[in-house]
Amino acid sequence: MSWFNLYGLIAIIIILIPNIIYAIFNKNSFENIVQNKAIIIFEQIGRFGCMIFMVFNIPYTYFGFWFDSGKFVYLIAGGILLLIYCLGWVILFNKTSRLKTLWLSITPTILFLFCGAMITSIPLIVFAIIFGVNHIWLSIANVTQTFC
Repeated sequence: MSWFNLYGLIAIIIILIPNIIYAIFNKNSFENIVQNKAIIIFEQIGRFGCMIFMVFNIPYTYFGFWFDSGKFVYLIAGGILLLIYCLGWVILFNKTSRLKTLWLSITPTILFLFCGAMITSIPLIVFAIIFGVNHIWLSIANVTQTFC
């Protein structure tokens, strides 16, 4: 894999499509009820870092697949994770629940961590951890406040 990861770009586009559709139909739905600025800032840093490093591989910060069938596993498992993510949107589109919150925050975190580990991308792994911790915490905190 070179400096540009077409598969990563496709994955990011697939992740963004249901989010954009949902935002069009639910204009105020992405507002954070919990106003913890540090968590929100770190979540955004992690989110954009993951998007950048899913698409671009910076030389000397990624080392490629670490076993022979790595690309095959990367594509199949990544595709399954994307399918699971999209199914979550389809099944839970108009619902507000802890299940939806967990499904739509944990699945992309696992995808980013998995992709980072498969191509041994240090920045992607770091940003996936930053994103995951903050996104999952913020998502759970927001849905908990909604139900209170």
